[in-house]
Amino acid sequence: MRSTVRLGGVVGVVILSVISAFVIGGIIMGIFASDPEQINKFYLYLSFFLGQGVIILPPIYYLNIKKKPILNSFRLNPISAKTFQNSAVFSLGVIIVFDTFDRILHQLVPTPDYIIDLGNIMQPESTLGFIFLFLAVVIMAPIGEEIVFRGFLQKFLEEHWKDITRAVLVTSLFFAMIHFNPFWTVQIYLLGVILGFLSWRTNSIIPSIVLHSMNNGIAFILTVFDESDLGIYLWNENVSPLFIAIAIYLIYSGFKNITQNEK
Repeated sequence: MRSTVRLGGVVGVVILSVISAFVIGGIIMGIFASDPEQINKFYLYLSFFLGQGVIILPPIYYLNIKKKPILNSFRLNPISAKTFQNSAVFSLGVIIVFDTFDRILHQLVPTPDYIIDLGNIMQPESTLGFIFLFLAVVIMAPIGEEIVFRGFLQKFLEEHWKDITRAVLVTSLFFAMIHFNPFWTVQIYLLGVILGFLSWRTNSIIPSIVLHSMNNGIAFILTVFDESDLGIYLWNENVSPLFIAIAIYLIYSGFKNITQNEK
């Protein structure tokens, strides 16, 4: 019974973290948005930035009450330069493969209007807006979400269940659900599984932050900039077979080296 209560408390903290991010974002938009009918992009990006900043506060508060070491509980452990390099190599390959499947999906299934609208929203209209959007998407979101999910939640579930696979799969489900994006649920879930593997295998969330940040960064670039500038990366609106082959090699090489180094 005591163990069940503790599990419920940890899950409750994660849910509170997500709610806190939305509440702060809503407050910012409520204070600064002069016209509710029209989205002010700068304040929207500011709300993203601050929301991702507060997402880690409930877990920190919980760990302080329980007198648990914060860095260890978040799996914020240092890694070697070689592990960092291998994580980046592996991450780049994963991102290219995910982009390949995503482009195929968009060709097979009509893109929902809300995805198109989201793409339009993620087009900054000022330099300051660009900076806040970049910081929110590429820096704050990867750090905050990896701390909460792969650090706080997954690490607890691994220790609670003594089952790594179950912990990774359940954490990835939570991760996919909080993005509230049905069209990308499968991609987000699979990404969560890979993020979970990285953090468990290296006993650190730094490699998963690297993958998360690189994934968001490349998505940010593809959203903000014209795809006509991508050159040889694309072939008939799909990822070039050359880059797919490179991605497979990067995944194989990175995975092999990470696995060997962390034995």
